[in-house]
Amino acid sequence: MTDAERVIHRFPSTEQQSLSPDPVLLELLAHEPVAKVQLPHGEPCWMVTRYDDVRHVLGGAGFSRNATLHVDIARTTEMLPLDDSILAMDPPNHTRIRRLVSMAFTARRVAELRPRIQEVVDGLLDDIERKGPPADIVEDLALPLPITIITDLLGIPYEDRERFRAWADTFMTTRGFSVEELIDAHVAITGYLAELIAQRRAEPTDDLLGGLVAARDEDGDRMTEGELVSLALALLVAGYETTASQLSKFVLALFRNPDQLALLRAQPDLVPNAIEEMMRLITLSSGTGLAQIATEDVELSGVTIRAGESVLASPGAANRDPGVFPNPNRLDVTREGIVHFGFGHGAHFCIGAHLARLEMQVALGSLLARFPDLRLAVPVDEVPWKDGSAVWGLEHLPVSFGPVAF
Repeated sequence: MTDAERVIHRFPSTEQQSLSPDPVLLELLAHEPVAKVQLPHGEPCWMVTRYDDVRHVLGGAGFSRNATLHVDIARTTEMLPLDDSILAMDPPNHTRIRRLVSMAFTARRVAELRPRIQEVVDGLLDDIERKGPPADIVEDLALPLPITIITDLLGIPYEDRERFRAWADTFMTTRGFSVEELIDAHVAITGYLAELIAQRRAEPTDDLLGGLVAARDEDGDRMTEGELVSLALALLVAGYETTASQLSKFVLALFRNPDQLALLRAQPDLVPNAIEEMMRLITLSSGTGLAQIATEDVELSGVTIRAGESVLASPGAANRDPGVFPNPNRLDVTREGIVHFGFGHGAHFCIGAHLARLEMQVALGSLLARFPDLRLAVPVDEVPWKDGSAVWGLEHLPVSFGPVAF
């Protein structure tokens, strides 16, 4: 098939958020694993959906994030990638920046946070129990937990959470705001972080943000001021938004699969494996990441992608590749050998993966143990989803517990 003969598929194909990736991705996985797609903004690009192809693209060999800067790259929002963002960097610059924070998120360091995470979860569940049903898993547990932990780590005032949450919600939307409004929100939150950085310079602290400021000031070659602000922003927003969205969706997924919920209640030691299975099955967003540009000719599933062409990899589709995962669309908390792309792959693998896993394990395990009769307080099709968010998530997840009223 020549490029001229190819159908250019529209992506995303739906505005409806769900627990599954955009339907067109699974269609491409089954029938056209390397396809041309048109996103709302930017030039058409290639989309790859098979597990091995996604692994190749995310692995980085022959592909560049940095090359997308100042190019009309395929994207879901009007804003172009930002110069100082770690998400738009390639090694060695990406490695240089990532190394400055990686030690704070090792498995050993994160494990040391378990008592604090358990303390926060227990306090939130105490509040839920004290107030009585109905409760909202989103506002009462899924959001405050990761916000508390990431603000603890960075040393950011917890009482400022509504300010930076509102800014982040604005510039992480895919529609509903003008470019000027998106830029204004980004300027506001980066200005806020710049103020905190200035405070650390005046009064050094031993939190993560203080450590980054010290590293920047001790050796300016390690990180520019713009990179410092962008890194703090990435850690703050990714540190709560993604975990909060996934955790509440995982609870909803278990309500939709009562047999799996019953298994977890009977065998709580399955919770860590259940988290991996739901990270595989339930997409963070529509099912893709950020576009990259091929730096050399690459053949994927029999299709040649030329140097200079842009490519989107779909972790959401690859995580449902039937050649890798038997019965891939089924939630199975006992599934073995789950090697998924829920946290990415390669150089841009989520630096906070260990922390997100631990937060979700503690929260889900404790929630099911505290409320063995937890149940949805509304019909499943009435659970409200966020509108237009780049990170798919629930607006609310109303639940009840205790004796059933008749």
